[in-house]
Amino acid sequence: MNIPAHDPTRGRWIPWIFVGGMLVVVVVNGVLIFQALTTFTGVTVGQSYDRGRTYNRVLDEAARQDALGWTLRASVEGGQITVTARDRADAPIAGVLEAHLLRPLDGERIALPDIAGAGRFLLELPELRAGQWEFRGLLTSAAGERHDLRQRFTLR
Repeated sequence: MNIPAHDPTRGRWIPWIFVGGMLVVVVVNGVLIFQALTTFTGVTVGQSYDRGRTYNRVLDEAARQDALGWTLRASVEGGQITVTARDRADAPIAGVLEAHLLRPLDGERIALPDIAGAGRFLLELPELRAGQWEFRGLLTSAAGERHDLRQRFTLR
């Protein structure tokens, strides 16, 4: 019977497989932790519990705005924000527009000047970083009726 000779170099690489595998796990976890801490800030609504308890007010406000029958739209073209406002009969709505821009990612808020007009409101777009922004406007008519507009857009 032939007994094979023991080769001491055979199998030396096996412990390095475990070390390499653990190193891969540590590197991947480090990348994920870095991404979690440096990207989305988790901007949320303050006092969410209290706001949740009064959510019927939000629904009532939405129903009130729907009953007005107004159509408000915002568009971004050529360095301007154009807001059009029409009533149920497609007539322009005269009033004052109060507005600001909000960057949802980090909560940055940029106020825009109030503007009066009838049916079409032109606002100069300030110098903004590329990315997603939300236009938030409140149109108050001459009769005192109010309508809220929120519209997101992406700057490249």
